[in-house]
Amino acid sequence: MGKLNTKWQPMNLPYQEIKESMKVYKALIPAHRALAELKASSRNIPNEEILINTLSIQEAKDSSEVENIVTTHDDIFKESLNIDSYVNASSKEVENYISALKRGYAIINEYGMLTSNHIVEIQSVLEKNKAGFRSVPGTSLKNQKTGEIIYEPPQHPDIIKDLMANLEQFINDEEMSDYDPIIKMAIIHFQFESIHPFYDGNGRTGRIINVLYLVLSGLLEMPILYLSRYVIQNKDQYYKAIQEVRDKGKWEEWLMYMTKAVEETSKESLRLINLIDKEMHMMKNLLREKYKKMYSHEFLNHLFKHPYTKIEFLEKELGITRPTASGYLNKLAKDGILEKKSMGKSFYFINKSLVRVLSK
Repeated sequence: MGKLNTKWQPMNLPYQEIKESMKVYKALIPAHRALAELKASSRNIPNEEILINTLSIQEAKDSSEVENIVTTHDDIFKESLNIDSYVNASSKEVENYISALKRGYAIINEYGMLTSNHIVEIQSVLEKNKAGFRSVPGTSLKNQKTGEIIYEPPQHPDIIKDLMANLEQFINDEEMSDYDPIIKMAIIHFQFESIHPFYDGNGRTGRIINVLYLVLSGLLEMPILYLSRYVIQNKDQYYKAIQEVRDKGKWEEWLMYMTKAVEETSKESLRLINLIDKEMHMMKNLLREKYKKMYSHEFLNHLFKHPYTKIEFLEKELGITRPTASGYLNKLAKDGILEKKSMGKSFYFINKSLVRVLSK
């Protein structure tokens, strides 16, 4: 059994020792600039579901990979087709993440806030259970090399509830602190992961809260920033920075890490949006020139909302007959614009240009 480190336990926010140093202030400038460019660019895509569907896949894939749930774009897209003959446990986990992220976005749009009950609901969609906050001791965090217990989250259910109530207030009450929203997001993430309120899904739920908070604070209009890519690429630094806050009170390193993550992933998301926008314009021009009878904004949007689609999806979404939907998709597949594949007795169609962008 590992040696228990009990030096630190989360307390109510805001922590008085947090200082926004000059180094952090300087890092915030390019991070805000990159977020603003991302927010502006997202308005170039006419249908928000296109970005939510495509970029949420990127975030869900990478966030799940942090928890060693590894899958491919192909598996995720196949899962979205809802074909009974296809079963893949990892891609199903990622699909649950996408559903949880979308549910969270719907919640903050409806209520303009993010409460403890909302967080419980998001986690229940993610984990497909109704367990709620922990009522028994949670898992201790160990050093993978030595087996030493480096952190044990709060164990008593009353303490967990009290800390989550405080976190709820910190998220929604702007008068509790005057921290920059990016800094506040970093503090929220640190506190949530330290409380570790659920039996499972804490890491992924916490990463969903990150992007939802940026939407709540007005820095984004949609949850299209996939911070998990940065965490995957800098995983050791992520865990080290969190633990050094607990062990040594080193807030600056943690705040710098998250600020840099926002800057870098904003640039990456912006690059993806611009590529998607370019592919949409090319497809639009092609459909207008060569397929005038089938062209419509709705059809174009459908092809970019669903990287993998099928006749039933198009029939339902456009309100057209099955023969018409089949004719559209099969014609584009015959001409090499889409790729037609079979799965069991079902057929599906791949938007090749979009999948190339998302898979790079």
